[in-house]
Amino acid sequence: MLAVKISGHLKKLSKKNDAVRKQFYLSESELRFFQKEDSFNSSGFSDPLLEEQYEKTKGLVHKYKNRVLILLTLTCAAYCRFCTRRRKVSDIEKGIISQADIQKMLAYLLKNPEIDEVIFSGGDPLTSPKILKYALKEFSRLPQIKIIRIGTRLPVSNPKFITKDLLLTIKKIKQPVYVGIHFEHPAELTKETISACEKLRKAGAILYSQSVFLKGVNDSYEILYELFTKLIQIGVRPYYLYRCDPVQGIGHFRVPFKKEVAIATNLRKNLSGLAWPTYVIDAAEGNGKIPVPLDFWEFNKGEFKDFLGNRKNII
Repeated sequence: MLAVKISGHLKKLSKKNDAVRKQFYLSESELRFFQKEDSFNSSGFSDPLLEEQYEKTKGLVHKYKNRVLILLTLTCAAYCRFCTRRRKVSDIEKGIISQADIQKMLAYLLKNPEIDEVIFSGGDPLTSPKILKYALKEFSRLPQIKIIRIGTRLPVSNPKFITKDLLLTIKKIKQPVYVGIHFEHPAELTKETISACEKLRKAGAILYSQSVFLKGVNDSYEILYELFTKLIQIGVRPYYLYRCDPVQGIGHFRVPFKKEVAIATNLRKNLSGLAWPTYVIDAAEGNGKIPVPLDFWEFNKGEFKDFLGNRKNII
């Protein structure tokens, strides 16, 4: 079971905003799943993106030809109740990555020179600064690595932990460092979070965001319009807007597909191109983040094909 962990920053914010609270506090719907009383939340997958199938050495997932995912930790400053990796995130001991593990990853990359991009994720890699610092130093030394990405929610969950040491580490990396920050609601854009984003930008990081459609949190044109507009204004480029993955225990967060398409269509009409994220489905037990057509086109809202041509039902 995914542990409950909420930072002090989010506890204060949750008292003011129910949409923030729903993301981090255990709900009755989730509890019913663990009590085996909720068939809706029981439907879905434990590992929808087949990450364990593509794990080549501890912590390294190689699913796409030219890039690898590095799971540096299984801890976060706060645990999102809709986490795709809830099967393993919060198992801190199991997620510990050592310098020896990093060396095995480097050896794998050297045997696969087509890999030119590294994506650090977890958990939240910014919550494990020592191993992140070591990994950044080691991976950035490889001539084949041209792009480094870091996925995090720390600027939202605990912005004071964007430290001078972290910023200096990023500043020293010769490759472009892209920092992807997870945002769900405009209430998350506190002055502390905005300041953290500004510090990252000044350190040379290129900022982008990802968001997930969540029922009762942001399944509204007005909320997402405000979120994406404010993000681009503080130098964070909206990148992906996801359909919530079909993970066991989080069905109560999933928005009806037709409603998502309608909201996304309205957003595209009114947002600037810079503020518009690509709306995608990360194909469950498949391959690829599949762009979803909008209502400017007539299309089959029941199925799609993944990158390998496999037909998938909308779930």
